[in-house]
Amino acid sequence: MPTKFTDDETSVSDASGDAIYLPDRDARIAELAYFKAESRGFEPGHELEDWLEAEQEFLL
Repeated sequence: MPTKFTDDETSVSDASGDAIYLPDRDARIAELAYFKAESRGFEPGHELEDWLEAEQEFLL
């Protein structure tokens, strides 16, 4: 089910209908991306890839 934005756009609803506040969402994605970078030894040039992969994992 696609993510739905609320009228104030400060939260989204996940597949279960629970609200996820965007600052929390971004913080979780950043944390996942950090762990991806860490597993590569923080090799530069993969930041966007790490973020996009982390975002996909978070939304699953």
